[in-house]
Amino acid sequence: MTMKCDIIIVGVGGQGILTIAYLLDSAAISKGLHVKQAEVHGMAQRGGAVYTHLRISDSPIISDVIPEGGADMILGMEPLEIQRYLNYLNPGGMVITSNQYYRNISNYPDEKAVLEALFKIGRVAVVDSKALSMRGGSSQGQNMAMVGMATPWLPFEVKDYSPFVRQMFGRKGDAIVDANVSVIGLGEKVGGFYKKLVDEKVSPRDAYLLMSKLDPVGLNVELAPRFIAALKGSGAADRLVNLAPDSPCNAATLELIDGHRA
Repeated sequence: MTMKCDIIIVGVGGQGILTIAYLLDSAAISKGLHVKQAEVHGMAQRGGAVYTHLRISDSPIISDVIPEGGADMILGMEPLEIQRYLNYLNPGGMVITSNQYYRNISNYPDEKAVLEALFKIGRVAVVDSKALSMRGGSSQGQNMAMVGMATPWLPFEVKDYSPFVRQMFGRKGDAIVDANVSVIGLGEKVGGFYKKLVDEKVSPRDAYLLMSKLDPVGLNVELAPRFIAALKGSGAADRLVNLAPDSPCNAATLELIDGHRA
């Protein structure tokens, strides 16, 4: 069976869209896969829209442009920008985006409305890339966090990116290289847990709220099925709101979501 992954990466100028594309296509080439890429980045200096079509396959690729309805994934650094490209998403496609808003227009919509529009997509994972980057040890690694988030849906592992992270940041020293790899790894852990929620059709709103409450460093993917069962219980959505930030991924938190006293 042919492996193919067509990804549209979107955001605004300065968010590192082309760096994400570079890491993904470099990892693909290193594994002997075929890659084609098309990009628009002329608006970068004005904070305008930037996007890349990235096609990865184990068979030769003819076109570098993804057709409408053909994208397996839309990977976003800015949540409103996602809306521009939804017509490219295939019916089973996945949307993965940061929740970090970039208000580059005067009539930018209400943030809650932007989130609600994302939740209606169905197969969507929304994450705080800024918080992930900081927890991973980098103040400027939000795009690295999103690479990690996308990885559980891609034919890659964190180690596949490491040589290219060093290639990009090696001149800045080992500490910067290690921090960026750490951020990718933390993003991959969060993405792996999130993928379990998406695959089991947990409400996108509940999945987002849960992931915004759990401590990303302490995530235990083996507990995901139990969290899924708790989220599907009566009243779980209301109890999620009251969870403390950075709640531990453990039995006590599960009991709180499930409505029992820990």
